[in-house]
Formats: sequence, C-alpha cells, structure tokens
Amino acid sequence: MIVDSIERLDRYTGLNPRFALVVDFLRHHDLSQLTSGIHHIDGDDVFVNVQDAPVKTRQEARFETHRRMIDIQVPISASEEHGWAPIEALPAADYNEEVDMTFHDPVPPATPDSVAQTYFTLCPGQFAIYFPTDGHAPAITDKALRKAIFKVKA
Repeated sequence: MIVDSIERLDRYTGLNPRFALVVDFLRHHDLSQLTSGIHHIDGDDVFVNVQDAPVKTRQEARFETHRRMIDIQVPISASEEHGWAPIEALPAADYNEEVDMTFHDPVPPATPDSVAQTYFTLCPGQFAIYFPTDGHAPAITDKALRKAIFKVKA
C-alpha cells in the first residue's frame, strides 16, 4: 500500500508502466467534472470508475482484494477512512473472477476492527494505491462521498 499526495503520483510510475497513463489522465481531466461510471483510459487495462459511495461504518465496511488489478483510490468530495491489512492476515474467501474481487468477511466473533491492522484517513488531494497483496476496506464515511477508483492491470 502507498498513500501520498496526488501531486506526487508521478514518482510511482516505475512500479507499473501503466501508472503513467493515470498521471496523464489526471493532468488533463478534472475528477470532480467526470460523470459517474467507468471511463476507459487504455481499454480494460487502465480505467477509472467514478462513484458515489454510501455512508458506512467500520463494521459495515468489507475487506476486499483483487488479483488482476491494482486500485488507485482518490476521494473527490470528502475525506474517507480506509482499513488495511495484508492479504495473509485476512480470512480465506472465494474469489469472484468475473469482477476480480474477493470479499474477506471476518467470521464472528471476529470483526472488521479485529482484522484491520491499521485505519487511516484519505483526504481529497491524496491517493492510496492497493496492490493484490493489500486487503482494504475503503469508503468508511459519515457523509456522502464521491470518489474515483483507477483500476490498473497488475
């Protein structure tokens, strides 16, 4: 996982050559002006999903991982809290290949709080990069949240 200011995203292009496409997209587009939904940047290899996330608590947030894609999450309208844990600390769960998603729901009496190794606040103007080894529970917020999730082929 990486958390930093959006102005410094270009420093991470060496980690994946497709990150440069995200940097270029951000230079030429105002995220707050994009319509909700998917905007393809490089076919299915790089795209951004702009969405309005519902209000949810830590207990309602679900830890997720992806095998094929890297997430670059960017809050647009407000701050959001994220939970993080390495994939090996998460409960085993079935992978949905169609949507490249595994939800790692804790088995009671475990809770998302007991699974998370850390929580942090991500503010507008910042980003978080989640690799396939990063479990993340994003969009924990007490108000409406508009955000952009860039999906980059790993």
